[in-house]
Amino acid sequence: MRSTILVTGATGRTGGALVQQLRAQDWPVRALVHRIDARSDRLQRLGAEVVVADMHDPDQLSEALRGVQRAYYLPLFQPHMVQAAVAFATAARASRVEAIVQLSQWLSHRAHPSILTRETWLVDHLLAAIPGVAHVVVDPGMFADNFLRVIDFASLLGFYPIFTGDSMSAPVATEDIARVIAALLCNPEPHAGRRYRPTGPKLMSGRDMAAAAARVVGHAVLPVKLPFWMFRKAARLTGASIHEVYSYREYLQDHHNGAFSFDGGVNDVVSQITGQPAEDFETTASRYALMPFARQTAANRLKALARFGVLPWVPGHNLDRYERQMRFPRPPRPSLSSEDPRWLAEHGARAVPNLSTPLGTAAMG
Repeated sequence: MRSTILVTGATGRTGGALVQQLRAQDWPVRALVHRIDARSDRLQRLGAEVVVADMHDPDQLSEALRGVQRAYYLPLFQPHMVQAAVAFATAARASRVEAIVQLSQWLSHRAHPSILTRETWLVDHLLAAIPGVAHVVVDPGMFADNFLRVIDFASLLGFYPIFTGDSMSAPVATEDIARVIAALLCNPEPHAGRRYRPTGPKLMSGRDMAAAAARVVGHAVLPVKLPFWMFRKAARLTGASIHEVYSYREYLQDHHNGAFSFDGGVNDVVSQITGQPAEDFETTASRYALMPFARQTAANRLKALARFGVLPWVPGHNLDRYERQMRFPRPPRPSLSSEDPRWLAEHGARAVPNLSTPLGTAAMG
């Protein structure tokens, strides 16, 4: 009898794709959601069992984990991330879960200026410390999705916003990340204590992405570099939370410093784990260009013009005020990942971090 797999964050892009792939392979899936809506209905139609639980409540999580042998854990990228992870770890240990595949981030670092990145590092090590659990970390770099939320500007207005300057990354498709996670969940034991960084097939600058977008939408697209203050406005206009944007400030600094192109920036994790090559950015962009918000219609063009027209007048998230209000703890010596000798040593091409070893060490391969 096949193990039941719990998928947290099941209505998100990665979680939803993961449920679909596991169900296509006939694995029993329990999808954990925050509420019942059209997205959870879709999961039920795929054959998943849908349960509702508060990610901060160990009792509700214990109930969701009842009878589950393997789990995909998506940290809550919002305030109180660590509290939610402790609740999940407590429930997973009590339920005797055998394996956890966890989504992390490439920048995960104990002394990062971003609270989100520091807490992600803590979650990595918290889950690794659960006795008897095969724990595997997936830490992608830049999601292609992050660069394609503005595909409508390219499609409808003929320009592509660039917030990363001339620095480069290898954007990876959400579907490829989900395929890697699915493969690890299907056979977790050989990968216990390991972390894998799925990447796209090649390094790209913002200009490269604009050129790919132009080929997809069928007309010229002008790449336009925009400053971070404009990013704050655009993020607020599109509904991004202030907590996300607060962390992007440091992420973009790391991106400019080359953290996402470090040691070549490209690997074959997707093909090695799944047996299929990573999808190229242009293929991913072609799917986004077909989404309703990016289709080249008169109505969409008017909406895009209106959004762009109000952008200068939309107040951006006030990140300094948010930091004062939240009173986040600060490391005594904060350092960007791209500037930290220990992070660089642990993330080099020959480093194969093993979270079952003492903190701060890495097995070398």
